[in-house]
Amino acid sequence: MSLKKIIIHPDPRLKKICDRVDGVSPELRKLATDMLETMYDAPGIGLAAPQVGVLERFFVMDVAAKESAPEPRVLINPRVTWASEDENAYEEGCLSIPGIYEEITRPASVRMAFSDLDGKEHEEEFEGLTATCVQHELDHLDGKLFVDYLSGIKRRMITAKMKKLKKERAREG
Repeated sequence: MSLKKIIIHPDPRLKKICDRVDGVSPELRKLATDMLETMYDAPGIGLAAPQVGVLERFFVMDVAAKESAPEPRVLINPRVTWASEDENAYEEGCLSIPGIYEEITRPASVRMAFSDLDGKEHEEEFEGLTATCVQHELDHLDGKLFVDYLSGIKRRMITAKMKKLKKERAREG
């Protein structure tokens, strides 16, 4: 296992629509394992393939409470098949936008179809924080970030902060 470098916004790869995954390969399994390790190390509850520079439709997540046993998940080619009219607002963060948190409103529940690492098809309903997480990660696969839900001025301020952070990190080596 190895940690992957998480891409920081703004980066053109984070705005691309990802390609469907055609079958589970040993390389995909290793990448998913590396992404889970990277997500736990960050720390975060979700990480999408484009955040590590891979423009494919899958993400990893684990929304288990810190005091609980880990519950790692890999969702391949996910798509929403139903969304509730009820909404929830959560303060979202993103590993590609470190240190920034904003309240985002999304459907409170969603049903999602996806494949797992065994190639098995699933359709599952998610609620609460888990619903927010899967929608946030699915947005990444469609080239959308949580800051895209914010006003233009807030988005520009956050983008400027991230550009500054990237310059500081580049100077540090």
